[in-house]
Amino acid sequence: MHVDVLIPSPKKDEVLLKLEASSINPLDWKIQKGVARPFVPRKFPYIPVTDVAGEVVGVGSGVKNFKEGDSVVAKLNISSGGGFAEYATASESLTVKRPAEVSPPDGAGLPIAGLTALQSLTRAVGIKFDGSGKRANVLVTAASGGVGHYAVQLAKLGDLHVTATCGARNIEFVKSLGADEVVDYKTTEGASLKNPSGLKYDAVIHCATGIGWSVFEPNLSKNGIVIDITPSGGTFLNFVLKKLIFSKKQVVPFFSSFKAENLDFLMQLVKDGKLKTVVDSKYPLSKAEDAWAKSMDGHATGKVIVEV
Repeated sequence: MHVDVLIPSPKKDEVLLKLEASSINPLDWKIQKGVARPFVPRKFPYIPVTDVAGEVVGVGSGVKNFKEGDSVVAKLNISSGGGFAEYATASESLTVKRPAEVSPPDGAGLPIAGLTALQSLTRAVGIKFDGSGKRANVLVTAASGGVGHYAVQLAKLGDLHVTATCGARNIEFVKSLGADEVVDYKTTEGASLKNPSGLKYDAVIHCATGIGWSVFEPNLSKNGIVIDITPSGGTFLNFVLKKLIFSKKQVVPFFSSFKAENLDFLMQLVKDGKLKTVVDSKYPLSKAEDAWAKSMDGHATGKVIVEV
């Protein structure tokens, strides 16, 4: 539903943004489905979407690091949302400056998906980008999606050996991101997650759903770890079980956190041409419902973007 609402006023520690682009994450439409109730939405009406890029057009009295005219990327407060609008307020602590070389769509794709990819790789293998990191074999499932396409690129920047799963139509695309080996998840080999070269995985960045521990376990190295970014009840159960039996192979439910320094780092990689936000499709705000449907379909290649 499209309605007219008042332009919000920034609180003491907030900036007012004139939005230029927003990106949809699965979390957004899961909130619509009620998975976070009774905590989110905190109140109605609720304007969805949290990952945005825009221009600062107002600042709260306590804001120190931003001024009117600054180009920024922000993660809006999930309890209040606001990304599907022309204006939104963002906490200063959840906002970073956007270099001129980074377009609004490229920046808007980063907060949740980019940070999840970076932080999951840090958690799994302690990824380094200066050549000092250890060599590791990593599997990225659903590698053509929002988190997956960032994870493949970052893993290669960290000098990891990357195996990836995706649909047949995206195999060449995922290879173009740098993946060393790519398998169709619908084939027997892909469904079993076996590496084509017989390698065992030191880490799995699991961006898909519906794959049980029994499939992962035989493909892991002695100390292999599965980072599940969309954890189910089974993930939490297996996490506890592996801890109780002191298993060296582990599955870890994972949720990213906003760290400005991490987002600044990703923004610099985009600025330098080392990381790219792949945009599946762009929609005007007037067609936001079409963008929503595209994201919910689950087959977007990269990010679905709404431009204001």
